[in-house]
Amino acid sequence: MAEIKKTLSEAIEGRRATPSFDGEPIPAEDLQQILDAGLHAPSGYNMQPWRFIVVQSPEQKKRLRAASYNQGKVEEASAVIVACGDADGWRKDIDLMLQQGREGGMPESYAAQARSSVTNYLSSFSSDEMHGWLNKMVMIAFTHMMLMAEVIGYDTAPMEGFEQEKVHEVLRLPLSYWVVALLGVGHLKGDDKFNGGRFDMAHTVFGEEFGKPLK
Repeated sequence: MAEIKKTLSEAIEGRRATPSFDGEPIPAEDLQQILDAGLHAPSGYNMQPWRFIVVQSPEQKKRLRAASYNQGKVEEASAVIVACGDADGWRKDIDLMLQQGREGGMPESYAAQARSSVTNYLSSFSSDEMHGWLNKMVMIAFTHMMLMAEVIGYDTAPMEGFEQEKVHEVLRLPLSYWVVALLGVGHLKGDDKFNGGRFDMAHTVFGEEFGKPLK
């Protein structure tokens, strides 16, 4: 386990989208800890539809940069985690999910109900609905990884600027994969990004219904 450099509160409060990285390699054990945080995220029905491609080689980062509107930090980052969702993952993984659930104490009645519920629910999705569901599930795991990286002393840059088809081509992704976001991880080079500020709670949080202040 990597040494904890910041508390979670400090990581959340102080994190900025890193404008430039120094490109130094990440130790394998640190990268493993970051990825493991994502794999422990919650997901609907525990289907874990996320798939992560870790790009570290200079040649592949250069190709990925070209598919990401030429953003320099794609190539500068020590590693870029390309976070995807598999639209067919639930079909392929439902047996494994239920098996692991049973091993963890899932009752047979619950397993039978889950098999029916998952199949009925996710098979009814249109392509757009599936992509929307994958966006939600994958971003929960994405945020787990981003904050773990910050807690153990790395800087991060979440990126939504990329071309879906070009990233598919660079990474040779299956057709069922939907690219959600890119996470650059490494150490800051130069000055950090300015503090853009955040709206206060009264601007964005309400109690019981819209327009009523939270008490």
